[in-house]
Amino acid sequence: MMEKNSKIYVAGHRGMVGSAIVRELKRQGYTDIITRTHSELDLIDQRAVNDFFAVEKPEYVFLAAAKVGGIVANSNALADFMYDNMMLEMNVINAAWRNGCRKLEFLGSSCIYPRMAPQPMPESCLLTSSLETTNEAYALAKISGLKYCEYLNRQYGTDYISVMPTNLYGPNDNYHPEHSHVLPALIRRFYEAKVSGAEEVVCWGDGSPLREFLYVDDLANLCVFLMNNYSGNETVNAGTGKEISIKELSELVAKTVGYTGRIVWDTTKPNGTPRKLLDVSKATGLGWTYTTELADGIRLAYDDFLNNPMRAER
Repeated sequence: MMEKNSKIYVAGHRGMVGSAIVRELKRQGYTDIITRTHSELDLIDQRAVNDFFAVEKPEYVFLAAAKVGGIVANSNALADFMYDNMMLEMNVINAAWRNGCRKLEFLGSSCIYPRMAPQPMPESCLLTSSLETTNEAYALAKISGLKYCEYLNRQYGTDYISVMPTNLYGPNDNYHPEHSHVLPALIRRFYEAKVSGAEEVVCWGDGSPLREFLYVDDLANLCVFLMNNYSGNETVNAGTGKEISIKELSELVAKTVGYTGRIVWDTTKPNGTPRKLLDVSKATGLGWTYTTELADGIRLAYDDFLNNPMRAER
């Protein structure tokens, strides 16, 4: 259990997940939160990471730093995604262990699960069959990170845990036209169509795939909850247990943004995986559940988009 004055390092505090964890820690009254920007500490630089941990000696670490992106970014930079993510997570986890960190929490992604995993996806389906090829490099890096935590627990008796979130959205999201995920991409697309007066917005596929979305502040709440209430080698899924079709999601985003034109589906483009839902029974069994419904969360995310014009340009 973290004390309110425990020394807590949040790696990746400027990203969507890391910034939400910092907000949640402050909301709960934690007072000694350590952060470093990329220019202050390059997590891919092993010597720099070791020096940082040797000096600061954080008691608890939330490892939310990662090189992330959507399908296009993942497909175009396979080697970069694998190397950067593998190096930064290994450096941080290893340095935490060498410097006596009491507990570390590793943030992964639901893309670690097999392409043809059972639905909803339980934590136990990890490594039971092949991965989705479009983000295989990122998934392999994340699997390596969670397995390294597991192996340290087994070999050295550490208390390192991992959390695998579903699709996330909310404040500090990335709205880049090529490098963003589906929900922020839709927010930007419908906003630009509204501003330009476009009569229609073209979306890929037929809108039938089902997806799950978790508001990032709910994830942050779970992350702090697990740091204080969970220990174990198996990862914990983070999601809502609810799913929505991409067609329904598009209509909901359009309504939130105020776009009244047509939504046209380009069925010559791929749909992607038909269904991707996490089994969240472990988290709920521990006593946690999400609080932000999708319609409310999208309104909050849209407000964030509007109030952060620089982010919209990324």
